[in-house]
Amino acid sequence: MSAIRAEALVKSFGSTRALDGVDLEIPAGQVLGLLGPNGAGKTTTVRILTTLLRPDSGRAWVAGHDVLAEPHAVRRSIGLSGQYAAVDEHLTGYENLYMVGRLYGKSRKAAAKRARELIDRFRLQEAADRPSKGYSGGMRRRLDLAGALVAEPAVAVLDEPTTGLDPRGRMDTWEVIGELVADGTTVLLTTQYLEEADQLADSIAVIDRGKVIAEGTADRLKAQVGGERLELVAQDAVDLPVVARVLGEVGVGAPQTEEQLRRVSIAVDTGPKALIEALRRLDGDGVGVQDVALHRPTLDDVFLGLTGRHAEEERT
Repeated sequence: MSAIRAEALVKSFGSTRALDGVDLEIPAGQVLGLLGPNGAGKTTTVRILTTLLRPDSGRAWVAGHDVLAEPHAVRRSIGLSGQYAAVDEHLTGYENLYMVGRLYGKSRKAAAKRARELIDRFRLQEAADRPSKGYSGGMRRRLDLAGALVAEPAVAVLDEPTTGLDPRGRMDTWEVIGELVADGTTVLLTTQYLEEADQLADSIAVIDRGKVIAEGTADRLKAQVGGERLELVAQDAVDLPVVARVLGEVGVGAPQTEEQLRRVSIAVDTGPKALIEALRRLDGDGVGVQDVALHRPTLDDVFLGLTGRHAEEERT
């Protein structure tokens, strides 16, 4: 059973096409990481799937409900945490969660119990009875995440849930997401953090300029750029064309050049042998190298290979 399914979603804002035929499918009880830079279409996809925005064309279902024909049923089935913390600043942290529970139809006793459970889970005990307007950005983010889980939803949609959190807050959030999935919750997670998708997602969809350009597990996507990556940093920017040519001769596919960093990288099959051969050829050409690295591919390498830029770079 698919907990979320989208077919050919299209959405434009004026002359800008935010989504250009997006297809997604998430089996029940799994985490799909929707990975891409700012402006790629992640949040637009989330807004359509959570009934906050209507697509120009295409269809989508969440928890078995059509997002256009059954929006109320979709809303009853999901928990949503958006990019910006949606909390009432005049209420305490506890009161915010209690209010959400009551709005979902919980009894006073059940809403109070659930609010206290989430206060403990998100380490908000000391601030629970203070007005949330005095919370730090990270505390407000944690409170918003807790609010998305009050109703114990079948599907949790988390739009960049760890933005603004410190490392401890991110680790806590990762742990909570893991617990959700263990309990059978399906999670759609949008993120710009490559290690987050690698850590949490059963599968990943890479979105860029409104299109899904790659799908698969983290290991499968990494395999697309080869077993290892060879990176060389030239001592002088004028030598970059020579470095790129040499790496093209010893590697697989086309080398990626980052001029500002004077860095060139490429996938290699032979690992250390390719490194030694590249350095030998560059020495023969009289080209100096400032730094050398040989590593297994990361999701950042995947995104760079697919789009020609890093995932954290904003769309211009």
